[in-house]
Amino acid sequence: MTAASEAPQTAAPRSRNPLTTKRPQGVGQKKGNRGIQVFLAVVALLWIFPVGYALLNSFRDYAYTAKNGYLSFGGFTLANYKNAWEQANFSHTMLNSAYITIPAVLLTLFLSCCVAFVVSRFSFKFNLALLGMFTAANLLPPQALLIPVYRMFRAIEVPFWFSESGTLLNSYWGLILVNVAFQTGFCAFVLSNYMKTLPRELYESAVIDGAGVLRQFFTLTLPLCRPPLAALATLEVTWIYNEFFWATVLLQSGDKFPVTSSINNLRGQFFTDNNLVAAGSVVIALPTLIIFFVLQKQFVAGLTLGATKG
Repeated sequence: MTAASEAPQTAAPRSRNPLTTKRPQGVGQKKGNRGIQVFLAVVALLWIFPVGYALLNSFRDYAYTAKNGYLSFGGFTLANYKNAWEQANFSHTMLNSAYITIPAVLLTLFLSCCVAFVVSRFSFKFNLALLGMFTAANLLPPQALLIPVYRMFRAIEVPFWFSESGTLLNSYWGLILVNVAFQTGFCAFVLSNYMKTLPRELYESAVIDGAGVLRQFFTLTLPLCRPPLAALATLEVTWIYNEFFWATVLLQSGDKFPVTSSINNLRGQFFTDNNLVAAGSVVIALPTLIIFFVLQKQFVAGLTLGATKG
């Protein structure tokens, strides 16, 4: 036997696949991720602090905080919520907000679906111009349209069973129409982008089965648009429910003002009980928080659907 045959045979080193080999995470990248996390945590705390501070003071007695300061801890009571509910007349103003918000949201979503269905499923000359006209309403500040809208609503005469004033002023429907006009463009833009991601084969199969345009809209498109509709419903309820600018312009009697006007009833003539105002603010925010948590799953899903095509 030769020396070459007696030498131990060594296995050839295996080549590493650069696509499957995991590279160790660098120290700089770890520090960068940790810095982003710290920054986001600080921003979150700064964002939550005013809300948490107002929530804490809503359970504190004004006499205790006036004596010991707002940086003290103690004087907890539930009387602020009871007094805020009675003084602000929330039982009446919340009904007013419901009369305004529910029809406005339903009309906005239905009309937006109609516009989005037309511009996403039919090709014609003024397709993009139609969508741009509806979206342009969101580009104008409401303050710039205050005087023209007020004069127009004052000039439009309606039956007295429709409005006690005989015009669109001092009417729930006047406020509903303004909110629908300003919110339809945004909803139509979002829904049109989502409807464009729906496969055309579904509509081609529906046409072969004899489905007309209305049947395609009500039985095919609307059920598929439930996630974005839930997300938009959450946003629209929040925006229209919290709207106060047009209510002060178009409503003239205090018995029709929405719930956002109730905060003014909690202000005293010579001083303001900030703890009482904080309790009233928490009560006003509760309906929108409940709606958000009920529709949270659909809200998150609706924000991500339609973001990518295919």
